Amino acid sequence: MDSIILRGWSAQSRTTFVSSFINPPKILFTTNCPRVKEFFRFEARAGGSESKRREPRVTFTSLNSTDGATWTLRATAGPIDASITDRDVPATVPGEVQLDLLAAGLIDDPFDGANEKVQAWIGYCDWRYRTSFSWSPNDAERHDLVADGLDTAATITLNGTEVGRTQNQHRGYRFDIAGLLVDGENELVVDFRSPIEFAREQEALLGARPTVMHHPFNAIRKVASNFGWDWGIDVSSSGILKSIGIESWSGVRIASVRPLTEIGGAENDSSTGILNAHVDLEWASTNSSAATVAVTVNGATETVEVKNGQTDAAVRVDAGSIDLWWPRGYGDQPLYDVTVTVGDAEWSSRIGFRTVTLDTAPDAHGSPFSIFVNGQLIGIRGANWIPDDAFVTRITRERYRARITDAVDANMNLLRVWGGGMYESDDFYDACDELGVLVWQDFLFACAAYAEEDPLRSEVEAEARQNIARLSTHPSLALWNGCNENIWGYLEWGWRAQLGDKTWGEGYYMDLLPSLVAELVPGTPYSPGSPFSFTKYAHPNDPRNGTMHIWDVWNDRDYTAYADYAPRFASEFGFQGPPAWSTLTASVHDEPLEPYGEQMLVHQKADKGNLKLERGLGEHLPKPRSIDEWHWATQLNQARALRFGIEHFRSLWPLNTGSIIWQLNDDWPVISWAAVDYAGHRKPLWHALKHAYADRLLTIQPRDGVPVLVAHNDSAERWTATVSVSRQSFDGTELAAQTVEIDVEPRGIALIPFDEQVLAVTDAGREFVRASVDSAPSTDRAGNIDSAFWYFAEDPQLGLEPTATALDVTVEPVEGGVAITVRANSLVKDIVLQADRLHPQASVDRGLVTLAAGESAAFTVSGLPESFSFDGASIAGFPVLCSVNDLVTG
Repeated sequence: MDSIILRGWSAQSRTTFVSSFINPPKILFTTNCPRVKEFFRFEARAGGSESKRREPRVTFTSLNSTDGATWTLRATAGPIDASITDRDVPATVPGEVQLDLLAAGLIDDPFDGANEKVQAWIGYCDWRYRTSFSWSPNDAERHDLVADGLDTAATITLNGTEVGRTQNQHRGYRFDIAGLLVDGENELVVDFRSPIEFAREQEALLGARPTVMHHPFNAIRKVASNFGWDWGIDVSSSGILKSIGIESWSGVRIASVRPLTEIGGAENDSSTGILNAHVDLEWASTNSSAATVAVTVNGATETVEVKNGQTDAAVRVDAGSIDLWWPRGYGDQPLYDVTVTVGDAEWSSRIGFRTVTLDTAPDAHGSPFSIFVNGQLIGIRGANWIPDDAFVTRITRERYRARITDAVDANMNLLRVWGGGMYESDDFYDACDELGVLVWQDFLFACAAYAEEDPLRSEVEAEARQNIARLSTHPSLALWNGCNENIWGYLEWGWRAQLGDKTWGEGYYMDLLPSLVAELVPGTPYSPGSPFSFTKYAHPNDPRNGTMHIWDVWNDRDYTAYADYAPRFASEFGFQGPPAWSTLTASVHDEPLEPYGEQMLVHQKADKGNLKLERGLGEHLPKPRSIDEWHWATQLNQARALRFGIEHFRSLWPLNTGSIIWQLNDDWPVISWAAVDYAGHRKPLWHALKHAYADRLLTIQPRDGVPVLVAHNDSAERWTATVSVSRQSFDGTELAAQTVEIDVEPRGIALIPFDEQVLAVTDAGREFVRASVDSAPSTDRAGNIDSAFWYFAEDPQLGLEPTATALDVTVEPVEGGVAITVRANSLVKDIVLQADRLHPQASVDRGLVTLAAGESAAFTVSGLPESFSFDGASIAGFPVLCSVNDLVTG
């Protein structure tokens, strides 16, 4: 079949046009958009969308700006800034108010400087979106206005008549407008109530309930962090976030499909697949004839007949021999096309065949939290995920892919979509399906008590039903979780006294949500909350049971206190550090730049955050003497804290079955717990995670006060290797040696004691222990993945040499970047090259490299523009090339 080019359409426009369509995540349809002269069939695929010539089945008149619609925006009530009073502003749909005002030059970048406070008035205003479009009658029986995402309390008017009202950002809406359309020009108006004022109104209606933030986000169904968080800017935005348009159709429509899978035969790499397709239907009229539902997967097709008015059908298809879908590190990720047709309607998606189970049965130590895929226990190495931009319409398919690739490259196998964010675009879950990243999906309840009465309850159920069904296609989705910290908060944060006999969300977490999961996606694991102990009389944050959040370390204690815990599963813990230098200084312009500058503190949302950063340095690092040292030391300390905690938890395997750090990403330029900053720079923490989350981990851990060597093998192959252990002085002199033969079974662990002479330190300030796998290249260890270090004193007490004498540096240009080779004359700890200090778009291939005397390592910087001025001297020194030696010796 010949291909067809949609001229004037970007690939992103086509992909967004399809993938955000309201009910099925992958729907096939035709369009009579003014930008397209013929009817086409669009099909969303992993790499974008494709088009084929077809007769029209369903026509969709897109009202998106990318498809030719012209929108305006106007503030209609509230503390309107004088610059836009009585003014129509060009608007982009999908889009958000602040982005339109920014594009029109009416406000400055909301992320810059202290603009958050200057622009706070925007969230207190009502806003009106308006467009006109031409429409001509056709033979379709139904004409529906389909709005995928309205943020949040909206009144929709067509040609002066109210169509409907919405009050939930997390669901799509559909309205029959056949009686309101006119031949010729039509006017559509969407009026948004101020999100802050709407939340206050709903709070007054439902009754005030405890929350951690200054706005009552818990009274409405909107991204909680949009009102600000301890890492997030308060933008309190309004907008048409997803596709909007008119769908014209006849006969029967596929409202949604839940393609649930079973596996027959042995749970191995090749099994028999069963697809149970649950198809929800809607009929245009009672005059429609009966229809046939046909489901095809892996070359097999089954059909059932449905009568007019029948709203659901179940079709069971034997898919024959299939390959199982596995998380990364455990197998491949085969995906199978599924097509469903009913009359003229057609739906298509991809699925994977796998089973997921959760074991929380009591054992000798309490209650575990063990995730099994296809019968195999999975060691979870993950991170929490927040919306990747405070203005969510800027999150593209490419940005999703880049962030999830960051997770994969750091050896992660799970992302937890946190409950203060949103149900992400299918682009997010598609990437996780393809890359083998499991998804733990929170329902959207976080750090607050929630009313269980209408109108909130009805919205909760509607959004849950819609999103459970939408996400049921994705094999990566392994777990639904009821809430974030709310059960813990009710018990321990003083909520009970404030609530009295008011509802607080327990009915959602213990009744409504688990019943919906069981109804719509039976067999999918469910957890009432995180943390949660799965034991009736246990504290929800008990380390002996279920999942645990560890926040006393960041808030009050030294990071070595992670070793005081032996959690069965650590689902949240973290430590802060600033973003990359270029990210920070692009938004913070204090003169002089210092940790407590006015703009710096705008970009530090945690309570006493920068004080905690300084306290957290403890005895580990010297007090910084400059802003450059502060930036480097606090970044390094963040990396060390999380590496310490993760390696400790992994050394407890299989008592501990997983770690999910807080957090992978940022939604704006900010000092935070993220491993990758808003601009996409991988912080030193990211390099620490790559080491700590390696399939094969070598670490030195104390047991009863004595260091031992721990080898954790989270791979499918037995790990046999020779490990050379030595105690040596900083100048490279070997003082004691030991050879260890390790033999660790797949998914196993081994603890090996050291010989006494290895630990018999004579000069704590100038000696260290190193354990290295002999197969590792001695001249260029890959980020020390195959090495473990033990020091007998903290850095300020170590006799480290100044970098100028301890490190020889060679810099030379290479195609597309710069190569830096470093050779150590004495011990140099935690070498990091801050590539973004050379250029904001530059990146480096490795970090946190420790070199003993005589060893060398190479760093490659890429992403430099052709016009980059090469200066070897500036690259070779601090603060571009950093190490602990710089902090200790100056």
